[in-house]
Amino acid sequence: MSSFDRTISGDALVHHLPVDALSIDLSLVTQHGRSARTLVKQGPLRLTLMELAPGGNLPAHSSTGPVSIHVLKGRVTISALNTDYPLSAGDVLVLAGDVEHSALSDGGALFLLSLVHLE
Repeated sequence: MSSFDRTISGDALVHHLPVDALSIDLSLVTQHGRSARTLVKQGPLRLTLMELAPGGNLPAHSSTGPVSIHVLKGRVTISALNTDYPLSAGDVLVLAGDVEHSALSDGGALFLLSLVHLE
């Protein structure tokens, strides 16, 4: 499955994504503990669907711009600012730019990562 280059032309963009566009390659999730699929990459805006396997994690990292994490399925704990934020489906966490964070999911999770990548 390939990622999509969804460019914005005009003042608004609506994509009615087919089920396949919202799917993650489960063999990669199983093999690496995580996988991601970029839905939008336009200028500084990134929207990425990310799945963590049970026990999967993302090592500590940061982004120059703000980040939001919207959990769609399962549970994930985001560690940032010396605090653990346990999130479940429907929860949204927003972090300021340059805030180092990591993620861990005991039972697996699917979430939408939105970020502004500042140069």
